[in-house]
Amino acid sequence: MTDAISKAAEVLADHRASIDRLDAILVYTLGERFKHTQAVGKLKATHDLPPSDPTREAAQIARLEDLANRADLDPEFAKKFLNFIIAEVIQHHKKAKE
Repeated sequence: MTDAISKAAEVLADHRASIDRLDAILVYTLGERFKHTQAVGKLKATHDLPPSDPTREAAQIARLEDLANRADLDPEFAKKFLNFIIAEVIQHHKKAKE
């Protein structure tokens, strides 16, 4: 292997190690988030509140778009990601209500 290829392989390994750590952070963060949203779902079910809160969801999407812009992340991707999470949360809330 040439020196340049060895260096590239080392840099690639460093990037992949960082990606692996960030993936772990994402998974644990989502786990923590869903613990809270499940508690919210139980609270909503107990008090006969609707599983969805469109006003809150719209505010969260706007907030996430702003965060994405500041983080140099595609805001459309961030919106899709949050919409996916919101859909999952709503499903959990509907199940809690049943």
